[in-house]
Amino acid sequence: MSESIAERTDDIVDEFDMFEDWMDKYDHIISLGKELPLIDEQYKVEDNLIKGCQSRVWLHADYDGEKVQFTADSDAIITKGIIALMIRALSDQTPQAIVDADLSFVDQIGLKEHLSPTRANGLVSMIKQMKFYALAFQSKQA
Repeated sequence: MSESIAERTDDIVDEFDMFEDWMDKYDHIISLGKELPLIDEQYKVEDNLIKGCQSRVWLHADYDGEKVQFTADSDAIITKGIIALMIRALSDQTPQAIVDADLSFVDQIGLKEHLSPTRANGLVSMIKQMKFYALAFQSKQA
């Protein structure tokens, strides 16, 4: 059985607790972005761009009838790391789990307070978009 969103986000919080300062945390975010599996080029289209992000972030969601899989890419290295974190937390979960997800880990690791206001807004937009996809898939189930 795959890990729940809560288990995944707890792991992320533990991971970030290992770093003393924010430069190390930024380096970790950047390395997560480098590990992000590339989105298929066919999904790098205007419709998949997240509105409200300062940099360009493409987000694609697939639904196999049970779980949602997200893929993404960004033209900005920090942003790519942030979306990688969100995918790690939310991908391969049911639409209901994604819609109900408590994403307070973002505050727990201090991410929002260490981002510029435009990046913080972008993070909120990413979360909204991921939950929006989940809602859309959920409504198709009904």
